[in-house]
Amino acid sequence: MNNHNITHINLKSLPMDPTIWSKLPPEILEYILSFLPLKTFMSLRSTCKGFWPLIFSPSFISKHSPSSSSSSSPFSSFLLLSHPQFHRHFPLYDCNLGTWRNISLSFSDSLHSSPSFTTLVSSGGLFCLSDSLSCSLLVCNLLAKSKRKIQYPNFNLHIEHLTFVTTPKGYMIFVLSSESNSNSVFLYDSSSRVLSWRKFNGFGPTLSDNPHQQGVYFKGCLYFATPEPFSVVYFDLESGKWEKPIGNLPEQLTFVRLVSVNDDAVEEGKKLFLIGGVGSNGISRSIKLWEMSEEGNWVEIQSLPDLMCRKFVSVCYHNYEHVYCFWHEGMICICCYTWPEILYYLVSRRTWHWLPRCPSLPFKCSCGFKWFSFVPKLYAEV
Repeated sequence: MNNHNITHINLKSLPMDPTIWSKLPPEILEYILSFLPLKTFMSLRSTCKGFWPLIFSPSFISKHSPSSSSSSSPFSSFLLLSHPQFHRHFPLYDCNLGTWRNISLSFSDSLHSSPSFTTLVSSGGLFCLSDSLSCSLLVCNLLAKSKRKIQYPNFNLHIEHLTFVTTPKGYMIFVLSSESNSNSVFLYDSSSRVLSWRKFNGFGPTLSDNPHQQGVYFKGCLYFATPEPFSVVYFDLESGKWEKPIGNLPEQLTFVRLVSVNDDAVEEGKKLFLIGGVGSNGISRSIKLWEMSEEGNWVEIQSLPDLMCRKFVSVCYHNYEHVYCFWHEGMICICCYTWPEILYYLVSRRTWHWLPRCPSLPFKCSCGFKWFSFVPKLYAEV
């Protein structure tokens, strides 16, 4: 009995062979590390270069990301920055930790056979890219390493207002195309038994001053802002009909952008916001935020502070077609293609902030900054 105890103690005192980690299969190593607490894992990653990309491994994401629950996760909220100088590598800003990640997201595996993909949009953890050379779209889940290639509805299609939205049943792709001087809408629904495009009549000659502007998904419809004279129209995804909301827009607008919230798990629920410049002769003197009421009227809720407004207007140089907006985890993000920072409104605190500049971005760089909301979802199907 005593000998047994002595042997047991000696075995416990033996140091672990460090080479055992290099001998483990990658999937076993990922599974073991996924059980570590966040602080322990973050400290451990600095000891081995191979541990850095593990936060995007399927086992780690499935362990730490919420599925249908409303609980937050330290790995469920990122802002992704796209710029021509990054060459398909996208830096990540961790909104939960308030810092830029030392790793970037790459589309190399998904695009190795199709290097000409250009336009990029995102929704619900999925990305959608278009390729005019092969006349196709690519929907991909980078975490699950899955993708689907979808051919254009016709080979002569010139895509405008490409809108990609995820729904509880899947995702939908909206495309507006000019054919014989009349707009046509093409709609692709991944939840449909027949995976094909449906065609509907378009709305007027144009929808906005920027063909890259997406529609905003709100209560089963896609909302768009039209150029001057400004108005808001929406497309019913079920019926394929165009309508106009009842309420009138605020006066003296210089530009209009829309943002929606469609998450039942957050306090904001389902809401539609309008961000607009207010001024005269096409020059914004202030930037304000409105919310659509239950009666369909626009109710002003916030104004951008004067100093922040002056900075943002100077960034745009009054070229408001460069301005775009989106919702991300309680934030209304206002961006500009010519500026490497995000101006955002934190809804819960009713405060405005600037996102810190990406440290890996050269100080002098051309325009072409495009931001996306990225909430990892391992099981989002393509």
